[in-house]
Amino acid sequence: MKEAGCFNESTNGVVVMVEPYSQKEQIQQVVHRILDANLDRAREGLRIIEEWCRFGLNNAQLALECKHLRQEIAKWHTSELRAARDTPGDPGTELTHPQEEKRASIKSLLQANFCRTEEALRVLEEYGKLYHSNMSKACKQMRYQVYALESSLMGYQRHQLLWRSRLYLVTSPSETLLGTVEAALKGGLTLLQYRDKTADDSFRLEQAKKLRQLCSIYGALFIINDRVDLALAVDADGVHLGQQDMPTAMARQLLGSQRLIGRSTTNPEEMQGAIAEGADYIGVGPVYETPTKVGKAAAGLEYVSYAAKNCSIPWFAIGGIDANNINDVIDAGAERVAVVRSLMQAEQPTLVTQYFLSQLNRIKPQPLEIQNSK
Repeated sequence: MKEAGCFNESTNGVVVMVEPYSQKEQIQQVVHRILDANLDRAREGLRIIEEWCRFGLNNAQLALECKHLRQEIAKWHTSELRAARDTPGDPGTELTHPQEEKRASIKSLLQANFCRTEEALRVLEEYGKLYHSNMSKACKQMRYQVYALESSLMGYQRHQLLWRSRLYLVTSPSETLLGTVEAALKGGLTLLQYRDKTADDSFRLEQAKKLRQLCSIYGALFIINDRVDLALAVDADGVHLGQQDMPTAMARQLLGSQRLIGRSTTNPEEMQGAIAEGADYIGVGPVYETPTKVGKAAAGLEYVSYAAKNCSIPWFAIGGIDANNINDVIDAGAERVAVVRSLMQAEQPTLVTQYFLSQLNRIKPQPLEIQNSK
């Protein structure tokens, strides 16, 4: 009998590191261990996702999808595969990475476990070909189902947070941009739009990356003004488009169903057009004249009242709103507002954010059914 680790001409020089009772049986045992480990990995990842769907989102449909997938995977986890398990002899149990030791947010936790599940199913699909062809086919189909589940869940997460958001900060160029934004986030801000019409692309990209990170830390949505390419580059939650920007359908094709698309509107016709085109939310204004929109006449409180009665998607009153007039806007029917100067130029952005939210929280937005995917 040859010793373990010796050169073997019959295997074209492959070094056998275990005592061979037969090469075929050795390979089979290794395949069984790989399948067992990845069946565990896929089921564990799905269970983590399922718990958030159940307890975090209270969404029975998404939780049930996770449960069904787990049960389908479990059908392949036979006693034969479990018997091949050798946890003490597995060198992978000692491997780790600093990113695995901490999650910045629920979003990063979910994304990590979707990746874990998808990778495991891909391994099962390939090695399953050496075990049972039907296993490979089943895991391939389940992998596609997990991709669809990821799109539904991440899109649902964004839409749910959008519906809960009352205050929307749209940035303007500032030397204290990051500090001001973080102060607002500390005050409870959950929706941020990065808007800079004058900076070059390299600067905007770096700023957007930093703002994306801040929003991830504080669990806020991050929107990019106009630029779909920039939104994709930094994995933003969506884009906000003006009336002269690309059509919503084109932006949706580029961004996919997971991300949010907002549209500025100044009158009822533009509002109805944005809704018909599939916008996820709209801006309603400018309510008052503002230097942010030079030369644009104010739409007034009448348009706010119209939106309150006729808009079926989340909408934010915007334009010249500050601490002195926010209650007039609320009285006209606004449940959500977007601001620029009143926060970007505030001496104490955290306190101003808290004040706006305290006024907006006096009212409760009407709950509407959120679709899982568009």
